[in-house]
Amino acid sequence: QVQLVESGGGLVQAGRSLRLSCTASRSILSIYAMGWYRQAPGKQRELVASILNTGSTNYADSVKGRFTISRDNAGNTVYLQMNSLKSEDTAVYYCNAERYSGGYRSDVWGQGTQVTVSS
Repeated sequence: QVQLVESGGGLVQAGRSLRLSCTASRSILSIYAMGWYRQAPGKQRELVASILNTGSTNYADSVKGRFTISRDNAGNTVYLQMNSLKSEDTAVYYCNAERYSGGYRSDVWGQGTQVTVSS
């Protein structure tokens, strides 16, 4: 079972940048998709960005052009570069591994890291 640990969250002023890291306990290259989700108080968890094992990426409309998801060549860390942060980006950010076996999906989640953007 892969384990995920997020880091890099914190308090930042609007307009500044942060980079989140998600380090896996083993290689993620064979995992179907790695993603970053976020959950703000009183709101549902939402997908922010994902990267497939092919390298293809996907972004929520609200972060397109500001956030970039990537992974390292060693294959066990996924990053979320967040630029031009806004107060509405304030949330707990979770790393996710989406896996399939026998046609069934299973998810692994990290513990989350808080991002607070002050206006």
